[in-house]
Amino acid sequence: MPLPPLLQLPDEAAYRQHFVGTYCRGVIETHDGIRVFFRQQQFDHAFYESTNRDGAKDAFSWVRAERMNWIGATLTDPAAVRYQGWVARTRSYDPARRVDLLYEDFVVVLALGLNRAGALRANFITCFQADNSIGKIRTSPLWTREACLNALR
Repeated sequence: MPLPPLLQLPDEAAYRQHFVGTYCRGVIETHDGIRVFFRQQQFDHAFYESTNRDGAKDAFSWVRAERMNWIGATLTDPAAVRYQGWVARTRSYDPARRVDLLYEDFVVVLALGLNRAGALRANFITCFQADNSIGKIRTSPLWTREACLNALR
């Protein structure tokens, strides 16, 4: 799939409105049939970054916001590479976390769970241009549905 164009909007409010309209109110499903849910509060986590690299997200990230449409494109493309997510708190990979990578070093992070019927569902956690951490991500274990389901049951 060709690289989607960067999203050019006038200001942060317009990006927030696009995120809510496209992702929070829209229906996004991964190429392998997993419904992904987006919460409006995730905008502040996904599209802000820390200027001091201390974890305090204090600046709107134009780089991330311009790639907002890459989230859906990445999740719906079967060519994306899927890795298990790293959980810093436990210092381990989690098969119920998924990091999807398709375009450049842009990653989309999901937390998976089961719905009442026992089917996989996902919550959007964040997305970012993984320029500093892409090497580590690319050496992470690949995500598989089977390992994810085993971890959740």
